[in-house]
Amino acid sequence: MSRIIPVSLEHATDATRPLLEGVQKKIGFLPNAFRMLAHAPAVLASYLQNSATLDKTSLSAKEKEAVFLATSQVNGCGYCLAAHTFFAGKAGLSSQEILSARQGQLDAYALLARQITESRGHLSSEQIAAARAAGITDAKIIEVIAHVASQTLTNFMNNVALTDIDFPAIDA
Repeated sequence: MSRIIPVSLEHATDATRPLLEGVQKKIGFLPNAFRMLAHAPAVLASYLQNSATLDKTSLSAKEKEAVFLATSQVNGCGYCLAAHTFFAGKAGLSSQEILSARQGQLDAYALLARQITESRGHLSSEQIAAARAAGITDAKIIEVIAHVASQTLTNFMNNVALTDIDFPAIDA
């Protein structure tokens, strides 16, 4: 049971209703995480704008999902693990690849995301050199950091709120 009650579309403010309707149209339903963000209209608007901007990074959909899964695993967010298992499958990752991404073992992006999250950004020179040796440019390192930061917001929100999971169940 959620510790914070999600905002229903019917009770959304004039500022958040069109944003929530846009999410619902894009995804096909209105996930509880966005209904939680709707408690703080500026945060919802900022999150959606940030997400739209980060969609334009040079990372592929699979690389982004690997980052989201690795980050959510480290942060212990069952909600985001379920959501991004669903989205990673749509991006073309197999069940085994999803499990590997969660552990930071799928590719250099998942590993980097795991390292950034575990260390709270305090990477060693060796870790950065390994990322570069794996073909991750400095620009992509910054993009991974941005995706980790964005994902951490929803991880922490869902962990605090105990957001009810409305995506297909997964093995935690």
